[in-house]
Amino acid sequence: MQPIGDDDIRRRIDRDNPWWEAKDFKIIEATSFRRVYFTPFKALALNTDVKRAVVLLGPRRVGKTFMIKQLISEAIATGIDAKRVMYVSVDTPVYSGMPIEKFLGYMPQEKTDSPGLVIFDEIQYLKDWEVHLKDLVDSYPKIKFVASGSAAAALKIKSKESGAGRFSDFMLPPLTFYEFLMFLHEEEKYIRKVSGQQGMKQYEILDIEALNSKFLDYLNFGGYPEVVLNPEIKKNSEQYIRSDIIDKVLLKDLPNLYGIQGIQELNRLFSYLAYNAGKEASLENICQDSGINKPMIKRYIEYLESAFLILKLPTVDQNCKSLKRERNFKVYLNNPSLRAALFTPVKEEDSIQIGHLAESAVFSQWQHSFSFRNLKYSRWKNAEVDIVYVAGAKQEPIWIGEIKWSDRVITNKDDEISGIRALLKGNKSIKDGFITTKTQRADWVIEGKQFDVIPTSAYCYLVGRNITSSLDVTPLSGMQISTPET
Repeated sequence: MQPIGDDDIRRRIDRDNPWWEAKDFKIIEATSFRRVYFTPFKALALNTDVKRAVVLLGPRRVGKTFMIKQLISEAIATGIDAKRVMYVSVDTPVYSGMPIEKFLGYMPQEKTDSPGLVIFDEIQYLKDWEVHLKDLVDSYPKIKFVASGSAAAALKIKSKESGAGRFSDFMLPPLTFYEFLMFLHEEEKYIRKVSGQQGMKQYEILDIEALNSKFLDYLNFGGYPEVVLNPEIKKNSEQYIRSDIIDKVLLKDLPNLYGIQGIQELNRLFSYLAYNAGKEASLENICQDSGINKPMIKRYIEYLESAFLILKLPTVDQNCKSLKRERNFKVYLNNPSLRAALFTPVKEEDSIQIGHLAESAVFSQWQHSFSFRNLKYSRWKNAEVDIVYVAGAKQEPIWIGEIKWSDRVITNKDDEISGIRALLKGNKSIKDGFITTKTQRADWVIEGKQFDVIPTSAYCYLVGRNITSSLDVTPLSGMQISTPET
């Protein structure tokens, strides 16, 4: 048996960095559609005034590597010497056990004072990567380092512990509904911009039924760029998502990162959580239904969160205070289309399932925002409010929301908003809120507070659009949406 030779490593690195030898090499990804997150990512990753590595986080297949290749093209176009730009896919077998510092020795122009860019893709597979990357940041002040990975918790925890002041995290979530429409070049078919009052952005729904139909497509397969843009993959999107995303995370990523032995047990738990996404849960009832002990359930949920498969939402009481001991919580899918891949796509008549997936979709839009960590839900006795945004030193509720895939709230208002009324009466800090419907739009005043009543599909569109504009501190953040006059 022979060890992997230096020539083999060099050939692989040269192959992954074709711009070193070929003058004016054209990176194919550079001409492709760009995610709305690319501009802020580029600004962070190419900012040489800040001596920090950028850690790009996100689920499998949301376009991290694609965006990195676009970044490389931009770096070279802006004047960085192509031979000072290096890309390394860390999980390549030929690099197994290789120290991170050694990669820089393969750069054609390693020792120079000119700016450079070094990218480590899927860096979580390098042992003690955070310590060594921090050293590189300190040792090579002219080089900007970017690392990417598909395990959020594993990366973020280590970046905070060992990279304090040296790392900046950037989260790339699944496609928002806004991006989904943009990728299809169909945004203007359903929503158009109109002039609003006092400079407020305002959008008009042209056909809510058509928008809802497209939203249903988004719930079933809309979170991954390849599924949206590739007709062949779209034909069998469930198989693609299940085999190329879910199975690789459950069978490869998590076992390798955390040494999980009970892979089938973890798989079974994820299927259970996905099927019950949006419903209130507790360690006790999951234990009873799954047969898995509570400590292991808690660990598995943390692992599934770290791999971007689920989102966990904590609860607060009627006074919007967190409980000293967490008993209940909700689990949502990081990307609603995961459910279709595990089971079957939802159809228009599946209103209950769509309702739960619509809740997952709302939180999926919010997850890139810094505000996501402030989102809770309120539950007491027989009442509940789906979203409570808490902030400030006292963690007081600022706005609240209720997510519905029905227009029943319009015709049966008093019964449908009883929980909202109770929460408003007991929490004077709440300033405003929203209620989603299936097709209806209205402006209400409840207990003296302004509430936007808006179709769920339109709300998801606006949240996705707002967050990419850094206007994410209130439900609609200076935007209004209306339906045409009938």
